[in-house]
Amino acid sequence: MEMIYLVVSESWHVLVDAAPYVLFGFFVAGLLKAFVPDSFMSRHLGDSTVGSVAKAAVIGVPLPLCSCGVLPAALGLRRQGASKGATTAFMISTPETGVDSIAVTYALIDPIMTVIRPVAASVTALVAGVLVNLFPEREPEPIPLQHLSESHDHSGCGCSGGCSRGLAELEVPLSPWRRFLGGMQYAFGEMVQDIGRWLLVGVVLAGIISAVIPENLVGEYLGGGFLSYAAMLVVALPLYVCATASTPIAASLLLKGVSPGAALVFLLAGPATNGATITVMLKTLGKRAAGLYLLSIVICSLALAWATDRLYAHLGLDIRAVVAEAGETLPEWLGVASAVLLLGLIGWGMVGRRHH
Repeated sequence: MEMIYLVVSESWHVLVDAAPYVLFGFFVAGLLKAFVPDSFMSRHLGDSTVGSVAKAAVIGVPLPLCSCGVLPAALGLRRQGASKGATTAFMISTPETGVDSIAVTYALIDPIMTVIRPVAASVTALVAGVLVNLFPEREPEPIPLQHLSESHDHSGCGCSGGCSRGLAELEVPLSPWRRFLGGMQYAFGEMVQDIGRWLLVGVVLAGIISAVIPENLVGEYLGGGFLSYAAMLVVALPLYVCATASTPIAASLLLKGVSPGAALVFLLAGPATNGATITVMLKTLGKRAAGLYLLSIVICSLALAWATDRLYAHLGLDIRAVVAEAGETLPEWLGVASAVLLLGLIGWGMVGRRHH
């Protein structure tokens, strides 16, 4: 019972620290959904150039789509004329980060990792997209969007099925106020319903890591270096964990002694790779593109992890001390109120899913 209490206590502490930033991230996600039209993206991603790949990588960074939600969205962009390289870049940068996960990274880790994470996602996406355009192969037969939605098992990411609509336009009048209301309904309704329970899973796992794993045990064996990076790749590559849910897990690993670079590997590889992603890439973009996609994630994760550890060492920063103090800048009452509100939204979403 004492261990259960400790896990619950640690999980609650993580949730209180993260909740205000999660809610803020959902709010910004709703604004993006409401006021950034899909046509803006499809117009800029058609050429097989470095420029179109870079645009796709940058555009995907703030979008709040999970690893399964990005699949039909990326396929839709491909059907609208986006190049293979741009589609690949979009499929990497979008699930690896988002406005919600960026906010939670600031809350639970530190400002430096908050900047490194989207930059690393953009670099990885750019490398993958350029390689796919440089080494083209014969076009595979496209699969219909309807078939993709039916064949993809949304239970792997907890989606209600709403993420299969990808970047579909909101069916609301053009009035800015109605667009705003539609965006908020999407963010605090559909989006919370899609990833809310997986965020709780990440919080509970963070609590278990904090409560069960002894101090310095992880750091003693997997503190830093390429062995720790490789270990994180082995764990993260087959795992489905969305960008937001991966953040509290990474923060707990950092507190146990994992290096910033090793934590970055988990943050990059976990959200971007899973069985569904690779299967859809094989069917829609071909074997070569899928192979370059995986290769780019592995190589860039290792290289960026090494660079991140060097940066923290050069700056003389102890990330464990920063993570331990993260979230303490906001009043405790705000964190508690936000945590209660977030739990209420997630619970309401679960009830709505059952009724649906």
